[in-house]
Amino acid sequence: MSVPHEALDFERPGFFRQLLLRDWAYMALVLAVAVTAYAMYGHMMDRYDTGGLILAAGMSAWLGWFWRPWQLFSVIVAALSLFGVWLYGDDLARGESVFWLNYIGSGQAGVMWMSVMVYLSTVAYAVGLFSRSDFPYRVGGAFAWIAAGAGLMALMVRWREIYLHDPSWGYIPVANLYEVFVLMVAMIALMYLYYEQRTGQRGMGAFVMLVVAASTTFLLWYMFDRDAHMVEPLVPALDSWWMKIHVPTNFVGYGGFAIAAMLGVAYLVRHRMERTRPDSRVLARIPSKDALDGVMYKAIAIGFAFFTIATVLGAMWAAEAWGGYWTWDPKETWSLILWLTYAAWLHMRFTKGWRGPGMAWWAIIGLFVTTFTFLGVNMFLSGLHSYGEL
Repeated sequence: MSVPHEALDFERPGFFRQLLLRDWAYMALVLAVAVTAYAMYGHMMDRYDTGGLILAAGMSAWLGWFWRPWQLFSVIVAALSLFGVWLYGDDLARGESVFWLNYIGSGQAGVMWMSVMVYLSTVAYAVGLFSRSDFPYRVGGAFAWIAAGAGLMALMVRWREIYLHDPSWGYIPVANLYEVFVLMVAMIALMYLYYEQRTGQRGMGAFVMLVVAASTTFLLWYMFDRDAHMVEPLVPALDSWWMKIHVPTNFVGYGGFAIAAMLGVAYLVRHRMERTRPDSRVLARIPSKDALDGVMYKAIAIGFAFFTIATVLGAMWAAEAWGGYWTWDPKETWSLILWLTYAAWLHMRFTKGWRGPGMAWWAIIGLFVTTFTFLGVNMFLSGLHSYGEL
């Protein structure tokens, strides 16, 4: 079993002091970037935008302190995003003539690179499941990092592209299914990488990356079949600062539920192989049931917390937009069903101590409920959220 990165080298002289200096340097850098952004664009911000900037800087600094791989990752993504924005300048047409923008660093090119890296990561993790070496796992992890970085970079650059299409649009790129699927792919990959790094259980990637690859496949279909990557004006119903916090919070919840479901699949595979093929080499490469159960619980817990916050934010948004906190719109109804699904899962875990295949199946079923809440309602039902139709 591999050892988590943060468990290494604790006894090296000066190790903690070096980490502390790096942490403070990162926090200082985040603060400097936030202050610079406000100095340059503060005249264009209202109080909600200013609050969002403070919140984003605070969360990035906290995450960098709590999870140190985020520090280098966020710096690289920010640098590449700013480079792309700088290359555009004030001319959207440069996206067709500048090599970096055309093939690597534009919003659409970044999504394509993200998609390639997701598939390569999925294959590498799958190879690792049948290999005697952890090298394929490490390769899969590297591809997953690149995929997440490319996705976030693409969204940041797309934000600038939206402004260049029309300065009056200027919305944050989480306003349609194309954009939120890019966010979801990057979010699930990052959440998984966090759990992998904290637990050292790289074998989880062979299962978790499958749902990331499935999301990527839908994204590509949606992009090529529906031209979903085209930048369009914001739907009036979404022209609210609530969208900037409601949507990303929601997708942290969805990400946690997706990871838990795929770990449920891994749990069931291991449970069956322990009875039918106890000497299988593949069985030895799948994390233990205790490890899978532990991460499954943590993923559902964090997903449930964020989904609860997102639901409350959504109700507040609804009160402002439609005059009522709850209207039993199909989206709202299925959000309640989804919330109850995982509330019951956590309740049985806390109060009854339930574990095992039954809870794994429950997590898997929860993903189907999540998928219907996210996509099925938009496809088959109509309501106030009809602007999210496929």
